[in-house]
Amino acid sequence: MTTPEDPGASSEPTPPPSQPPGDPYAQPPAPQYGQPPAPGYGQPPAPGYGQPPAPGQYGQPPAASYGAPAAGYGYGGPAPNYASWIQRVGAYLIDAIIIGVPIFVLVLLGAAIGGGFGGFLIVVGYLAGLAVFVWNYVFRQGNTGQTIGKQQLGITLIREADGQFVGPGMSFVRGLAHVVDGLVCDIGYLWPLWDSKRQTFADKICGTIVVQR
Repeated sequence: MTTPEDPGASSEPTPPPSQPPGDPYAQPPAPQYGQPPAPGYGQPPAPGYGQPPAPGQYGQPPAASYGAPAAGYGYGGPAPNYASWIQRVGAYLIDAIIIGVPIFVLVLLGAAIGGGFGGFLIVVGYLAGLAVFVWNYVFRQGNTGQTIGKQQLGITLIREADGQFVGPGMSFVRGLAHVVDGLVCDIGYLWPLWDSKRQTFADKICGTIVVQR
């Protein structure tokens, strides 16, 4: 014998109760196959449209740490734009003229005057030339990478290891090392013509390069 069905009952299965709205402990539903999971707790939100991702994410180069060598110098970086041999010779000629002018003028004037005063002018001329040489090649080049001639030709002396200026001390040592360039028919001064880094022997000894800057 059959019993009458309850008219208020439904033949469809009852869905499971959902999480109450605003529940902070609610767990997101499990992702379906092929769908990316929803961002979980502690995951940073995706960057907005047109915003670059934070440094260190996939595909982004890491930020340079404090004190790291400048890019483009030393091992692993692209080769710098080395100064040509013609540029270096041109800078040398400009510096030689600047240094030689006070010597030439005062020595010529002292020789024309003669006597004790003329001799004094000759000594002053050589001392003035020496002072200009020390200022131009030691202090100016050491602190800025450029003599007056190098500045006019747009080239700069730097350390090969990190691209920094060499300082007055190393600039003075490099000037002394040019003595090696003058040995055996000045071949050291001609070496930049075929050297891959356009270095003289003095540059190789002191670890310096001359670049276009």
